[in-house]
Amino acid sequence: MILGPLRRLLRLLALDYGRCTGLYLRLCQPRGPEYAQFLRRHGGLQGIGTDCSINYDITITDPAYVRLGNNVCLSSCALIGHDGSIEVLNRAYGVRLDAVGKIDIRDNVFIGYHAIVLPGVTIGPNALVAAGAVVVRDVAEGDIVGGVPARPIGRVDQLVQRLATQTGQLPWADLIARRDGAYDPALEPELRRRRVAHFYGNEPPNPGR
Repeated sequence: MILGPLRRLLRLLALDYGRCTGLYLRLCQPRGPEYAQFLRRHGGLQGIGTDCSINYDITITDPAYVRLGNNVCLSSCALIGHDGSIEVLNRAYGVRLDAVGKIDIRDNVFIGYHAIVLPGVTIGPNALVAAGAVVVRDVAEGDIVGGVPARPIGRVDQLVQRLATQTGQLPWADLIARRDGAYDPALEPELRRRRVAHFYGNEPPNPGR
């Protein structure tokens, strides 16, 4: 009973005033658009466009050098703005080195789970970064990249055409056509039921497998 009002208070303090942010992240675990709103107000980024979605457990080491365009979705990835080995090299070799770079993510970009973006990289527009990729160089407009180091593995426009064809053939295509956004609570129970029936048929659940 206490958690509901506490979460509402934490959201107010964090979003409006930038206070109690650690508790806010731990207890509220804000969904992507809400956390993007928090970072826009209090994250110290160079800029964030509209319609962005950012996982609350993202790592951004140097927010002042990071800029996001419109319709950017960042899953649980890492944006690394500096080379951490510099501190060791400076001491070991008696030098004064620096290795810091911007990360410029343009419009309509998705970065997948556990992907890592290193300093000095521009991504997009209209580009996708696959899960687990390590991006060490610019990603061209419309490219899909994956791997370590990341390299082009496809084109976004071709992916859209292929997914549109596949989606039209799904047993729940009518629900997708009616769905409001990527998640529609009104349709989710029926959508889940049809997916489970399609994936497993009449086979009973067996958690022990």
